[in-house]
Amino acid sequence: MIAVSSVLGMGVLESVSAQIVAQEGMPEATEVPSDDPSDPNNLRPLTQGDSLLSLQGGEKLMGEATEAINQENYELAVNKLQQARKVFNQLSNFHLQLANSFSGINTEVYDAQRASALKTGEMRDTATYQLALVHRAQDQPELAVPLLVQIIRSQNPTTDLGKKSYQQLYELGFVDVPFADEAQAATSN
Repeated sequence: MIAVSSVLGMGVLESVSAQIVAQEGMPEATEVPSDDPSDPNNLRPLTQGDSLLSLQGGEKLMGEATEAINQENYELAVNKLQQARKVFNQLSNFHLQLANSFSGINTEVYDAQRASALKTGEMRDTATYQLALVHRAQDQPELAVPLLVQIIRSQNPTTDLGKKSYQQLYELGFVDVPFADEAQAATSN
């Protein structure tokens, strides 16, 4: 019993020593760590490409979905796109929550987090649109319709993605009236 606890105690001491040595080599709290994923001194795990809870992780899932679509492996594409939507939605919500927390306290942090929330929200909507198209390719329009409506609510019908989503709803026969925004309608008259 004593021998085991001595060995465990030595292991803990070695671990603490290693942490102290590692901390001595760490940058000061005022230094901004590198975001370069190839930098071996980058100790920020969410900036690494293999983290799922990151923009790069979501983009990787989108790339894998595109490969699956090109190979007509729609089941895999659906899975990857659903994962990407989840990642981008979580990121968007977290950035928005942070932005709201810093509202009125620090404008720079607020603006940066708000911009990140918008960017990841747009990525989520792009993944959602791709997922709706895959459902159409699978002849499952009933799964595409709610996704397309979500995009229009999120993006606004006048954005490119909003217009494309409405066009898909029109092509599916879910809506009867084609949409042309007022600026587009004025130039065609």
